Amino acid sequence: MDDQETILIVDDTNTNIAVLGACLQNRYHLKVAMDGKRCIELAVQEPIPDLILLDVIMPGMDGYDVCRHLKDNPLTQHIPIIFVTGRDSDDEEEFGLQLGAVDYITKPIRPAIVLARVGAHMKLKQQRDALRCLALHDQLTGLFNRHFLIDTAKNKMARAARNDEVLSLVMLDIDHFKQVNDRFGHQSGDTVLKAIAQVLTSSNRTEDIAARFGGEEFVILLDNCCILDAADKTEQIRLKIEALIPEGIFVTASFGIAECQVNESFDQLLARADAALYLAKEQGRNRIVKANNTRE
Repeated sequence: MDDQETILIVDDTNTNIAVLGACLQNRYHLKVAMDGKRCIELAVQEPIPDLILLDVIMPGMDGYDVCRHLKDNPLTQHIPIIFVTGRDSDDEEEFGLQLGAVDYITKPIRPAIVLARVGAHMKLKQQRDALRCLALHDQLTGLFNRHFLIDTAKNKMARAARNDEVLSLVMLDIDHFKQVNDRFGHQSGDTVLKAIAQVLTSSNRTEDIAARFGGEEFVILLDNCCILDAADKTEQIRLKIEALIPEGIFVTASFGIAECQVNESFDQLLARADAALYLAKEQGRNRIVKANNTRE
């Protein structure tokens, strides 16, 4: 069941839900909503739907309103939506597609057509997801890349400012990494990078962002985390890296931490963390330095 793709069926009629469920239940994990509000709630709850079958005519929010809401939300905008409706005019179909739906199935429901359309769009989604993953991730380490980090950081910083929340940034650099490459070769250097990336991945909460910023530099963005808590978390990461010894190679890392300040840009936050990292290297490496912080 865990490997099955998830479909969210949205219809205010039990009969239609039963028919669609009978078509799909043997191949997909199903979630059900009987109105637009519940659809929006379920669309952001795990498991996130891979596809939504959305009725147009419903009480309260109709399917078109729901579609607009889902497409306006970054968390749900990539979920394919297929309208399932008794309205079969060309104008209705065109309107639904213009809103961002990927297909339009007319009632009465024909099981073979539903299965064929759903299967085709599931394959397309898998392809799009694979391409999106390549665009957002560093191919060597599997961490997010610099481009994704910068875009995401701006959104997270804006949200933190709106909600008066704290946000911290950790910048780390592998100590003497050039010597690792020179002595053991670039393949071993890549192994070191991947091992450290695994430490960052396993140490992070779901809402945190770990990215390879360039070469042997990494950045961690910590949601709702003050600089003191970030320092405690970073010390755990430092110790894990020190204990790694991938391929028998002893490696350490230096860290700079900064907490986001009022009206501070991402570039300014990053620069303060980078300056703290520089101090950590000057002071002997394999250590953590916190940037000056008015909130501390």
